[in-house]
Amino acid sequence: MLTAVKLWRKDGLLIKDGLWDRIAVLISGLCVVHCVSTIAFVAILSSAGGMLLDPLIHEVGLGIAIALGMFSLGRGVLDHGYIMPVAIGSLGLGMMIGAITIGHDGGHGSDEVFYTMIGVGLLALAHDLNYRATH
Repeated sequence: MLTAVKLWRKDGLLIKDGLWDRIAVLISGLCVVHCVSTIAFVAILSSAGGMLLDPLIHEVGLGIAIALGMFSLGRGVLDHGYIMPVAIGSLGLGMMIGAITIGHDGGHGSDEVFYTMIGVGLLALAHDLNYRATH
């Protein structure tokens, strides 16, 4: 059983092993669920499509992914010294950034979802590699 002593350092930072990587993988999974559910909702309920395809949702989600990726993958490099997770994570984030620039207009929505899902998969792989390297 984990105690408060094992979870928190004196400066108040959470230090539970792999916590940030597991959170990032969870958020990556939620992103995939969001992408797939958006396609399903648009196909079934076109009125829900306007809300779920709002660019603000994607921009905020991408901002969170970048911040969480920089924090957890960067911390991992400082812990274990391997650069591969950061390289793969950067590629995944780059694909996600590129996909958001495609947009939904002109029938390219499926391309955006495809490239976003590849980027999310690469980012999740990077967090998994980071977690494995730390343990």
